[in-house]
Amino acid sequence: MNQIKENDLSLKILISMVIGILLGVVIHIYDLNIENSFVNVYVVNGLFKVLGEAFILLLKMLVVPLVFFSLLSGVINIGSIKMLGRIGVKAFFLYIFTTAMAISTALVFVIFFSYGEKTVDLSLHDKLKTIEQAPPFTDILTNIIPENIVMAFSKGEMLPIIFFSVFFAVAYLLLNKKNSNIEEAIDVINETIMKMVYLVTQIAPIAVFALIAKPIAELGIDHLVNLSGYIGVLIAALLFHLLISLMVLLKVTTGLSPRVFLGKMRETQFFAFSTASSNATMPSTLKTLREKMGVDNSVASFTVPFGATINMDGTAIMQGVATVFIANAYGMPLAMTDYLLIIGMSVLASIGTAGVPGVGLIMLSMVFVKLGLPPESIALLMSVDRLLDMIRTTVNVTGDAVVTCIVAKREGKLDESVYYNFRAGVSDKELTDTKAKQIFESMLKSSKYEFEIDDDGKQGIIRLKEDKK
Repeated sequence: MNQIKENDLSLKILISMVIGILLGVVIHIYDLNIENSFVNVYVVNGLFKVLGEAFILLLKMLVVPLVFFSLLSGVINIGSIKMLGRIGVKAFFLYIFTTAMAISTALVFVIFFSYGEKTVDLSLHDKLKTIEQAPPFTDILTNIIPENIVMAFSKGEMLPIIFFSVFFAVAYLLLNKKNSNIEEAIDVINETIMKMVYLVTQIAPIAVFALIAKPIAELGIDHLVNLSGYIGVLIAALLFHLLISLMVLLKVTTGLSPRVFLGKMRETQFFAFSTASSNATMPSTLKTLREKMGVDNSVASFTVPFGATINMDGTAIMQGVATVFIANAYGMPLAMTDYLLIIGMSVLASIGTAGVPGVGLIMLSMVFVKLGLPPESIALLMSVDRLLDMIRTTVNVTGDAVVTCIVAKREGKLDESVYYNFRAGVSDKELTDTKAKQIFESMLKSSKYEFEIDDDGKQGIIRLKEDKK
């Protein structure tokens, strides 16, 4: 039959998300989640909380060893400090560029729709907690260098871990005493951690159900109408950046098919949406890029953790939309210089607040202070931030993957035979040949690619027609 098999993980996750949303809505509509009720204590804050948090903790448990050993393996396999520097510079400026592009998109959307004035009850912030103030930018820069690497590992501080891992690998290369046993051991450990990632992802459908159902069951509708303009414009800007801006950038800079990219990123995007954490999604991002898109580990192991730390396209979009929304609500007109300030501050803040808990709202407080808006007004947006953070994280993770593919393609570290192979990184149990062939043949109509599948149905590849000449 032309169907996706039962145990296709992406399909299971999607079904779990839908069921979780429906159950959460039912719980909320019928007030089953009232304080100290059975549903509140044993289901929403019991079963749902345990399943969701346990899954995220399992993923986060793997992040630090995964980043450390992936970076060691990647940098050592690069073998050239010059190439490492080139990859780092390209990744850094691409991440800055996509962040600037994201905030600019947000401002265009928000100016075009022009909303906020007299549409929000400003008194609400008195009933909500205030936001933690952002740390000084200079402190963040110096904290990249870990005072105690063991403490950095225990706290999961990504920038210090990246710094130490790259420094360690570079020092090893400078020794000029390459040891195949050491390098093989690092590769084996790295592969073992990736196997652990695979095992954890098998429980994803159950965990995603719990992660989605809990916030929807708890989310009140009081603020949704009050903030409908903010929510609508923010989601529109996020989707435009993900589906248009990033895909155009990928196509223009690499020639790779955005449709193939989005198809292969589907599972990772589900993870990002459900966990609302770029760090927790990192194992899935690395797995997808390596196994399904053919990105060499030497590039992915550096650009993905680096991007998860400093690349915040989705958060930058939130900066622009939220800033103009609150400014309009207070009747404060913004000049062109203010819009430029928002762009500049958002780009700098995306680097300066890397790895800080509640990073999106802390970044926003920095922008508000510079524009003279009261930081406590951010509390107005907190009631819906959890759900919107899911979409922002999906955009962030997609941006990380796009930049990684661009850098890998430009460095000759992306295998297009894997990228265009529909079975790459997919087990026989996950996808039937007939369904996959149907999907990819429809994609190839009126394109410059052609599709081939072996007689035994075990290999399907899309290749450029001119490559056959």
